[in-house]
Amino acid sequence: MLQKIDLKNVLFLDIETVPAESSFEQLSEEEQNLFSHKTAYQRKTEETSASDFYERAGIWAEFGKIICISVGYFMESNQLLNFRIKSFFGEEVILLNDFSQLIHTHFSKPEQLLCAHNGKEFDFPFIARRMIVNGINIPEKLNLFGKKPWEVAHLDTLELWKFGDYKHYTSLHLLTHILGIPSPKGDIDGSKVAEVYYKEKDLERIVKYCERDVWAVAQIMLKFQNKPILEFESNVLTD
Repeated sequence: MLQKIDLKNVLFLDIETVPAESSFEQLSEEEQNLFSHKTAYQRKTEETSASDFYERAGIWAEFGKIICISVGYFMESNQLLNFRIKSFFGEEVILLNDFSQLIHTHFSKPEQLLCAHNGKEFDFPFIARRMIVNGINIPEKLNLFGKKPWEVAHLDTLELWKFGDYKHYTSLHLLTHILGIPSPKGDIDGSKVAEVYYKEKDLERIVKYCERDVWAVAQIMLKFQNKPILEFESNVLTD
């Protein structure tokens, strides 16, 4: 079945998230209490205070926000396969609206799919939750209510790699390494995104990091179909 997927009908994506505020102290007293309660189980294991743990708040849609969504798709030109990347970044409500418009305009057909690494556990639900928070209608591709499993238009390279072994987790970095795909990781990783955003205020650096991850997910799908990967420098077009 995987071989039958037309990759030109797939929109690959990745998101970058950060804590909603730059520090725990900037939260209201109620929000601090709610965060402390939300993370009590994780912190109990590590004996860490809620304040110290706040640097990880970006992984929860209730306490984080999206600062970048990068998307990519395959296209053919003169019988040459290329990969085009576009990024939405900055103010969350604006980037979510722009991303929603892209889905509605160009990726709303039944045969078109969304694909991310660990997307079913993180990217897709995070986007949907933040759309609700920001008062944005959820695109049909992200709205799972009432849908049967085979009606959900999502691909997840982590899930595909599991082959039914649901306890197994493989990072994007590890999977690209073992498949012979050049590492998408540059000078930062996910753990440093909040620091680069709030302290260095270098959003452009984060966007480039996000775009490399989108390219990597697309290369994994090429590998899954036993096709040659593309060179980032010569076969990737950015908007």
